[in-house]
Amino acid sequence: MAADSSDKDSTATPSPVEDPSVGPNESEDETAERPSETDADDTEAPEADSGAYPPALIATAVALPVVLVVAVLIAAVMARNMPTEHEPLVLGPVPAPAADGPGCTTLLPALPTALDDYTKAQLVEPAPPATRAWQREDGASIVLRCGLDRPLEFNRASPLQLVDNVQWFEVRDPVGSASTWFAVDRETYIALTVPDGSGPTPLQEVSDAITANLPERPLDPGPLPN
Repeated sequence: MAADSSDKDSTATPSPVEDPSVGPNESEDETAERPSETDADDTEAPEADSGAYPPALIATAVALPVVLVVAVLIAAVMARNMPTEHEPLVLGPVPAPAADGPGCTTLLPALPTALDDYTKAQLVEPAPPATRAWQREDGASIVLRCGLDRPLEFNRASPLQLVDNVQWFEVRDPVGSASTWFAVDRETYIALTVPDGSGPTPLQEVSDAITANLPERPLDPGPLPN
């Protein structure tokens, strides 16, 4: 009987050895708690969607700085192209005995409103009679006076310059950087003061107006100086 008992014990199936570091239900709990890949994708998808911006919003954000830059550039160009307003010019009086004569009353309305890049300027009132002025954006001005006396410097030896059938006599300003040109072959003397660097156009355009409206007269220079 003792032998039988010993045989039974030796042939019995050994029971599995349990790892003492693992609890009895730990493996099952890990399987239950570990989410599947499908569940993980479903969980992360809303987070990805919440961080995305609509395409229209992105396009607006990109376009807004460009629109602002273009607006600034356009504003700068418009400001640069806007006409510059100048204060009316102050002209001092000079003797002009024929300012109310027929020559000046005929010529003044026929003068152009612009001489090259000089535009018609306003004069402070009361302005001298028979005067006109044109001004450039930088403030440089051209002044015409009609009905003047014969220039003291104009004599038989004075050099003349013919511009569009008008004979002009030049007097340089000894102080400033300008010249005054006198038309000396019409019924009255006409002075055109132009700054240096204004070019030939102002003198040509005034000459055209004089030729078209005032007939030519013989020269009447003063005597030679002693």
